[in-house]
Amino acid sequence: MTEEKFLETYKNSAFVPFDKLERFMFRTLEGVGVPKEDAAVITDVLIESDKRGIDSHGIGRLKPIYIDRIDLGILNPVTKITIVNDNKTAAVLDGNDGMGHVAGYRAMQMALAKAEEYGMGMVAVRNSSHYGIAGYYATMATRCGMIGITGTNARPSIAPTFGTENMLGTNPLTIGIPTDEEFPFVLDAATSVSQRGKIEVYGRAGKDIPPGWVIGEDGKTRTDTEGILRDLTLGKAALLPLGGIGTDGAGYKGYGYATVVEILSAALQEGSFMHDLTGKDEDGSNRPYHLGHFFIAINPDFFLGKESFRRIAGTILRELRASRKAPGEEKIYTAGEPEHEARIYRTKYGCPVPPSLQSVINELSERFSIQESWPW
Repeated sequence: MTEEKFLETYKNSAFVPFDKLERFMFRTLEGVGVPKEDAAVITDVLIESDKRGIDSHGIGRLKPIYIDRIDLGILNPVTKITIVNDNKTAAVLDGNDGMGHVAGYRAMQMALAKAEEYGMGMVAVRNSSHYGIAGYYATMATRCGMIGITGTNARPSIAPTFGTENMLGTNPLTIGIPTDEEFPFVLDAATSVSQRGKIEVYGRAGKDIPPGWVIGEDGKTRTDTEGILRDLTLGKAALLPLGGIGTDGAGYKGYGYATVVEILSAALQEGSFMHDLTGKDEDGSNRPYHLGHFFIAINPDFFLGKESFRRIAGTILRELRASRKAPGEEKIYTAGEPEHEARIYRTKYGCPVPPSLQSVINELSERFSIQESWPW
């Protein structure tokens, strides 16, 4: 995205400096009982999403995903992590229905420590909650010169190929790879064509989603954003796996990868899965989501060294970007580069905040007596 396209895309938004948004999120989290140290971790995960241009998982998630669930009593603001099992290269943690960002940060720290000593480390987590952008934890590894892999299950929203019932979560399979460039390779994507957070962005903008993202009970694609957001929760609509409807677009591949993430987010840690992740009891009452995650760290020093690995990885990416472009296309990207560009523009102008989110910030500012001068 060019700078001009960036400004055009967000012409109806107000631009806010990141330090101001960070202070706001930190104080809001403190206001609902999150300890200072944990509030700092959560704020860092959320603001990193906004810095990367991933508007679906940043400050826009603060109230509906975290504050509201704490208010409902289904998310513990104080995260008490229990070590269920721990050995040389693997561990299992229980998040006790606390903040997923805190559990995720602790788990990746443990995986990295194991990889530093033994070459590889993997930590599985159960009874956790939404942990923000998966790429944050993969990038924790790349900053240490290691490969980071993470995934998480989520409330059911993806239909299996040839089905219409939402069974699997959006289940990202995320990989971070260090390179000799100024930004790492980070593939952070759901195993669905799109995810609920992006549909919410369309909803805040009052736009219909593109066809091919969501399937209705009749097996046909839907585009009515407001109805979809309602029916995804009711089980009357489902996200499509990567590849789309049926097998013509290879939808079975996205379905397969989503299933891999579901298994690794539940079976290793004896955690919950699929319809047990709806956030509802049998009588329809709200309850914790009991999500599971996994975190893997791989240390190239135990192969032929970090320097060699970073150089070759960087060369592969540069050769991909330098390859022949399709007619009319200006640039070939590699994963992590669009987010790097977004960070440059947003560092210069600030984080774009649409009118719908401005009203939420006003509401929370009043509730928690936060005095900030907002540009609206």
